[in-house]
Amino acid sequence: MRKTVSPRTYRVESFGCQMNVYDGERMAEMLDREGIAPAADGEDADLVVLNTCHIREKASEKVYSRIGRLTKGRSDNPPLIAVAGCVAQAEGEEIMSRSDAVSMVVGPQAYHRLPAMLERAIGGLRTTDTDMPADAKFAALPARRKSAPSAFLTIQEGCDKFCTYCVVPYTRGAEISRPFSALVDEAKKLVEVGAKEITLLGQNVSAWSGEDAKGRAIGMAGLIRALAQIPELSRIRYMTSHPADMDDALIAAHGEVAKLMPFLHLPVQSGNDRVLKAMNRSHTADSYLRLLDRFRAARPDLALSGDFIVGFPRETDAEFEDTLKIVDAVGYAQAYSFKYSPRPGTPAADMDGQVATEVMDERLQRLQAALGRDQLAFNAASVGKTCDVLVDRTGKYPGQMLGKSPWLQSVHFTGDAQIGDLVRVELLEAMGSSLGGRLV
Repeated sequence: MRKTVSPRTYRVESFGCQMNVYDGERMAEMLDREGIAPAADGEDADLVVLNTCHIREKASEKVYSRIGRLTKGRSDNPPLIAVAGCVAQAEGEEIMSRSDAVSMVVGPQAYHRLPAMLERAIGGLRTTDTDMPADAKFAALPARRKSAPSAFLTIQEGCDKFCTYCVVPYTRGAEISRPFSALVDEAKKLVEVGAKEITLLGQNVSAWSGEDAKGRAIGMAGLIRALAQIPELSRIRYMTSHPADMDDALIAAHGEVAKLMPFLHLPVQSGNDRVLKAMNRSHTADSYLRLLDRFRAARPDLALSGDFIVGFPRETDAEFEDTLKIVDAVGYAQAYSFKYSPRPGTPAADMDGQVATEVMDERLQRLQAALGRDQLAFNAASVGKTCDVLVDRTGKYPGQMLGKSPWLQSVHFTGDAQIGDLVRVELLEAMGSSLGGRLV
């Protein structure tokens, strides 16, 4: 049992998806409430929270490597270390067994109990909490006290889809929707403390459902319409969706709600129907394309984004070519692409026909070349437009500001603007991942 003094400074290091970023912000707010200050850049922190992701390959080993770097050279004054997030949920007590440096292990549905765990850690007790009371977590979190111009708001957690490659149902639990009133209240508070744009988050965000203030059953389209009534809120986005949960009301909202930005992230994963079935995806390549056609009919300037996995077990060269065909058919404005990596405990990890690494490498290079081509083409087609840009940071050159277009493109320009401003910018130059513009 190693007793320690109460930490004066903390650092939360979040990895992975936007939901982890949201969780990291909320843990930081709890630590602020406890009177612990964020450590300055470049300074060692007394308490480090590793907010982990379990989606990618060797996620656990990266955690232990980071723990080693945190403790190196600090034998006289080691930090308190908490491992949070999906690796914590998946491995639990094993983390304690593998690393004496870890004092707390807390899953993504239990991090509201982090302050109590910290009290025990200060007294020398190492604790693990991987319970899944999602509603209790949100009710226990502090009120929002600060926000960036673009803020995240988790509205739904968990997943009932059980894609054969995915650990989310095991680390985040079953699908659960936060109550309508709680979401409206948090959105209003975010706007009060600086948010101009809110991105609604969920593992299957479009599966959100609830009852509005009048007790009427609504889906996410109804929630979006309610949030659009907040006067000072300028923009609404959402991610990540599953094709099975996209309904007529949500499609209509894209054409009717001006504050809902013209951007849709809708993962397809593969362009081949046999692979999609093996993944336990409920759509086909054709049904996915027809769904996108309906969204584009509602909002013709819609920018599309997606997720892709190459090298799923038994994927052939011809089946991979089907993925390239769907890329050509859609013309994505941006996308995420990955090599398949077996996640322990998922059905795909035990499938026959695991694809060789060098084959996956070659396929990923070809896929990313096609996606990069289309992203550049989308950006080039934007040149000449004038649009609103939400300024969210300064650039690396004097007077340069950066922000996001309605289509989630990164835009840089020089001019008299402040972080948080919504300014008119003429788009003049296209690059692969950004645009240059002129302040109007």
